[in-house]
Amino acid sequence: MRDNEDQRVDGSRRTWLITTTVLGGIGGVAACVPFVGSFAPSEKAKAAGAPVEVDISGLKAGDLMTVAWRGKPVWILNRTDEMLADVKKAVPELADPDSKKVFSMPLPAYCNNEYRSRADHKNLLVAVAVCTHLGCTPTPRFQEGAQPNLPDDWPGGFLCPCHGSTYDLSGRVFKNKPAPDNLDIPPYMFTSATSLVIGKDEKGEA
Repeated sequence: MRDNEDQRVDGSRRTWLITTTVLGGIGGVAACVPFVGSFAPSEKAKAAGAPVEVDISGLKAGDLMTVAWRGKPVWILNRTDEMLADVKKAVPELADPDSKKVFSMPLPAYCNNEYRSRADHKNLLVAVAVCTHLGCTPTPRFQEGAQPNLPDDWPGGFLCPCHGSTYDLSGRVFKNKPAPDNLDIPPYMFTSATSLVIGKDEKGEA
């Protein structure tokens, strides 16, 4: 009789242990789901890194527009023929005229030229407007010649107001300046004659 009671007690304990283990496992999985989910990027984060399509139909020769990509300002400059001539004029004074050094992203192969732009749209410069020294945003100084904080033979370009680094009209840094590298050129492509996408090219998204 005693043996039967012990068997019933052991059976009850076994059932209780199995039930507890199963419920604990379910609870553990439920607790892990939100935790694991926290590793997935939020919709806001995805949007911040997503390619940006830009309408450039209103961008006239000599005009500059700024758009945001990955939380950074990106310039789109429609250079005039005179500006393209100034790009060549600046070469002897540049620290890295052939863009051999990399700042934070590799130079797209299709922009590996003096204009740092696509050959079929060489007038359009697309560059990340973040100084490679300490991250300030340079200001446009397109006018040639002597002016405050610039040399007398200034060919036109950009001046960083923080520590005086200067860049030519292709975003290449001049010699003997605090900034060590040229401005970044992001991947981009044209989707039509009046529209381009920043952060994506023929190889896919950046």
